[in-house]
Amino acid sequence: MLHSHFPHPTLAQSLLPHAFDARDGAHDEAHLLRVWRNAAEIIAVEGGDTEILVAATILHDCIWIDKASPARKKASTLAANKADQVLTAQGWPDDRRLRACHAIEAHSYSARITPISLEAKILQDADRLDAIGWIGVARCFYLAGTRKAHIYDIDDPTAARRSPDDISFALDHFQTKLLRLGENFCTATGRRIAARRTARLQEFYQGILDEIGELGH
Repeated sequence: MLHSHFPHPTLAQSLLPHAFDARDGAHDEAHLLRVWRNAAEIIAVEGGDTEILVAATILHDCIWIDKASPARKKASTLAANKADQVLTAQGWPDDRRLRACHAIEAHSYSARITPISLEAKILQDADRLDAIGWIGVARCFYLAGTRKAHIYDIDDPTAARRSPDDISFALDHFQTKLLRLGENFCTATGRRIAARRTARLQEFYQGILDEIGELGH
């Protein structure tokens, strides 16, 4: 059972039914577990309140808005609002509920909200780690497939003579976001893991350019 993979398993079990209003293969129960494991790796070095982070991890994607939607930047605020209702119903005290909700609101890349608490910094790092490395490659191309996007622009794979368009071409997303994501991690542990995963992204990016005959041209 998924809840048994979290500390505070009784809490996890009570929150998992509220984790999604909709989902896709990149934002599902497996994503929640990966984000928690990233968070746990950071917590082991940096500290942090595990109960707040379990709640924030499980509820951070509880409102789903497609990444191509102009309303996407509101998703984390809407998720925090829903989490506030869920945790209120469970009797969480105000200070701890607000800490969990702040972490949820601040985790989003598109929302551009600065994380203030340690828990918010950890959740932001943990979620972003799931967007890079080998799993980041898999999620990038999975989401591109759901949009029926192309893998790359046949005439200009590296966007050297055009503006990058990661809605139409999956490979462009490496330039618009993925390869730069590791530059703005909040914790020292997160930064170390991000550097390792960014190197994997670079390896993949250079490898695919080589296979499509782009390197050296």
